[in-house]
Amino acid sequence: MLEDVMKIARDAGNAIMAIYESDDFDVQRKGDDSPLTKADLSAHNVICDGLRELETQYPIISEESSDISWEQRKHWCRYWLVDPLDGTKEFIKRNGEFTVNIALIENGEPILGVVYAPVLNAMYVGARNKGASLNGETISVEQNEPDILRIVGSRSHASQETTDWLEQLGKPYEMVAMGSSLKICLVAEGKADIYPRLGPTCEWDTGAAHAVLNAAGGSIMTVDGEPLLYNQKAEYLNPFFVAK
Repeated sequence: MLEDVMKIARDAGNAIMAIYESDDFDVQRKGDDSPLTKADLSAHNVICDGLRELETQYPIISEESSDISWEQRKHWCRYWLVDPLDGTKEFIKRNGEFTVNIALIENGEPILGVVYAPVLNAMYVGARNKGASLNGETISVEQNEPDILRIVGSRSHASQETTDWLEQLGKPYEMVAMGSSLKICLVAEGKADIYPRLGPTCEWDTGAAHAVLNAAGGSIMTVDGEPLLYNQKAEYLNPFFVAK
């Protein structure tokens, strides 16, 4: 199934790039004032069509089709969790730090994930008991804590809460700025040590990269020390968390 999902992610990336290179983004605003472009919708259609053609069928939650009642989805054991274009702000800024995200969730845990950054030609893949890779090369989290912690943070969502949390570590650190789900992937490939997210995210923002991080030997825990789980409540909003 991984090969099929990788192809779907690459096809979605190609659909995004066709719009990215056209300069006709058709930027709209969603109800929460976050941006939506033609590329989000195009990638959404490619991914959902591709997943529906797979031999094994599971329900799909995508950021662009998330209006599914809690009564319906709370009984799902396995389902696809999709963010067709994570980092729409980075897409509009044209800095390349945006991704296609496809995760398979089982009983609240991400067990397979593909994160594809088309501009960077970076394909992160992770699956339970299969390990993680970047463009076919095995990756893993950094096991040794360095003298200076490498903290990955958002280009678009810096917060005072995060700064305060970092100061409480009592250890020197340096910031590594990155957009979209690539922040979690940097931890997975050992290029950053910690990604604290003390600000709002939704489940589709993290699911695929979370699967990659898990497969690379890392984890995401809430600030209360509990594992970050999916589809456990009516709303899609994640609690604050730390990936490492």
